[in-house]
Amino acid sequence: MILKFQYNKIAQLQLEKQLRVRLKALPTLKNKESALRLEVKRARDMAHELDGRILAGKRDLDQFMKLWAEFDPSLVQIHNVEIQTRKIAGVQVPVLGKIDFAIRDYDLFSAPSWFLDGTDLVKNLATLQIERDFFVRKMHILERVRKKTTQKVNLYEKVQIPAYEDSILKIKRFLEDEENLSKAGQKILKGRLSEEANA
Repeated sequence: MILKFQYNKIAQLQLEKQLRVRLKALPTLKNKESALRLEVKRARDMAHELDGRILAGKRDLDQFMKLWAEFDPSLVQIHNVEIQTRKIAGVQVPVLGKIDFAIRDYDLFSAPSWFLDGTDLVKNLATLQIERDFFVRKMHILERVRKKTTQKVNLYEKVQIPAYEDSILKIKRFLEDEENLSKAGQKILKGRLSEEANA
C-alpha cells in the first residue's frame, strides 16, 4: 500500500492518528474473528450431529417401510416456524423458535394403531431437519462475516499498519535531516561571521 503524504509535521500527525486508530481496532477485530471462528465450529458440529440423528431416524423408519405404505404423509404439516434473531459477535443470526405442526384429523378407529406413533416420528424428523437447516444457515452467515473480518485483520496487520509506520519513519527522517542541515548551515554561518569579526 502506497500512502501519499507530504513531508511535514502536520502530515506526520495525521498519519500517527490513523495508525493509532488501526492499532486500537486490531485487538477488537482479532477477538471478533476468534469468536466467529468458534461459533462457526459450533454450528458446523451441531449440523453434523443433527445429520447423524436424522440418518438414525430414517433408519428407524426403514424398519417399518411396509407399514409406511399405509401412512398418509399429508396428515402432518408444518403450520408455523418461529424465527428469532440473535447477535453473535455483532452479527445477526437466525435462531429457531417454536415449530407448530398441523395434524389433520383422521378416524382413530379405522386407521392403524401405530398412526399416532407415526405422526410423532414424522414430527421429530421434520423438527430435526428444520434445526439442521437453521444451523447450516447460521454457519454460512457467520463464515461469510468471519472471512471479511479475517481479511480486515490481515489488511490492518500486514498492509496498512506497516505502511503507516514506514511513512511516519520517512517523515521523521526527512524532518531530522532538514533540522541537521539547518543546524549545520547555522554553524557554518556562525563560523563565517566570527571569522569576519576577527578579521
